[in-house]
Amino acid sequence: MLGVFSGRFAHAVLIPQQESPSAVAGSSSNRAVGKVKAVTGTVITLTTDAGADIRVQVGTAARLLLVEPGQKDLKGAAPVQLQEIQPGDRLLVRGDASAEGTSMVASTIVLMKATDVSAKQERDREDWKQRGVGGLVSTVDAASQTITIAVPGFGGNKAIKIEVTKNTIVRRYAPDSVKFDDARSATLEEVKAGDQLRARGDRSAEGGEMGAQEIVFGTFRNMTGTVVSTNAAKSTLTVSDLATKKPVVLTITADSQLRKLLPMIAQRIAMRLKGGTTENGASDAGTSGPPGMAARNGGPPGGEGGNGRAGGLPDFQQMLSRMPAVALNELQKGDAVMLVTTEGSANVPPKAVTLLTGVEPILTASPDSGRAAMLLSPWNLGGAGGAGDAGGLANP
Repeated sequence: MLGVFSGRFAHAVLIPQQESPSAVAGSSSNRAVGKVKAVTGTVITLTTDAGADIRVQVGTAARLLLVEPGQKDLKGAAPVQLQEIQPGDRLLVRGDASAEGTSMVASTIVLMKATDVSAKQERDREDWKQRGVGGLVSTVDAASQTITIAVPGFGGNKAIKIEVTKNTIVRRYAPDSVKFDDARSATLEEVKAGDQLRARGDRSAEGGEMGAQEIVFGTFRNMTGTVVSTNAAKSTLTVSDLATKKPVVLTITADSQLRKLLPMIAQRIAMRLKGGTTENGASDAGTSGPPGMAARNGGPPGGEGGNGRAGGLPDFQQMLSRMPAVALNELQKGDAVMLVTTEGSANVPPKAVTLLTGVEPILTASPDSGRAAMLLSPWNLGGAGGAGDAGGLANP
């Protein structure tokens, strides 16, 4: 494909193969992608994805096209009037830019309406819930184009083989970011054992294989520990890692998910980890995952990990989203926590992706702190990956 119209992702609106960039957007290769800040007469103020404001002059010769979120080329694009462009809409602009890069005279404008983007995002969120699966990467087979992941559950892990095709969208999270918007286009060769991965697609009848439509992965850390100190002014948290017995300083961001597990739920999870019984007397030994997991991922309800178990727990990630939020300053020295964090580096401290407190019964029930921490995988990043993307120009 020639001339990718991209925001932050590579699977953006594409110029059809039979057309060159100059045929679609004029002789200039200058372009800008971002969100409309204001429209005044024939001038659009565009805030680019890099954060800069550009004044876009729209002349009578400019070509204005409307595309739907997720559209891969301009074949189905429809002509649109300047008056239909509103603040919040996504634009790709091609034309002649000023020397300083603060203004452009548009030759082609490709528009995605904010309302269409929101609707697509909601559909994607629901689709990730219904057809998504996630876990830790066990193996990557480049020859067969497959990835095997271990889906964690209360009773152990279940292996699922993810099949990748040339049409599968593959993205990798940035090493120092918990934002889906910061993920970049990647390849199968970049996926390695130990990465956390989510995929959505069609599962086989028995649930052990998936043909992936989309994959997002990253290298994250699972850990359990106890709070050493908090610093609200610097938005940092120091935790003593139970595995290494060393203190780890974590950055808490606006995207970090901090939750408190309710005591009743913590006790029920502890019973699961010990292979005990629920308060209803149903045995939990031998289950391979939380009730609801199989049905949500395409398996039969009421079967392995299905919804039919009396007194069963819901999918752990869905349950986590319903737990009460906690603030950094509410954490106390000695509190037990389970976390998912970014890798961090020598110069950049790791950032907390998900933090769960109120987990003392779980850690008591599972001497293997790594197994307990794995309950937070696949990590939760605002809609389980893909929620923020509506395709190409539609990135919010």
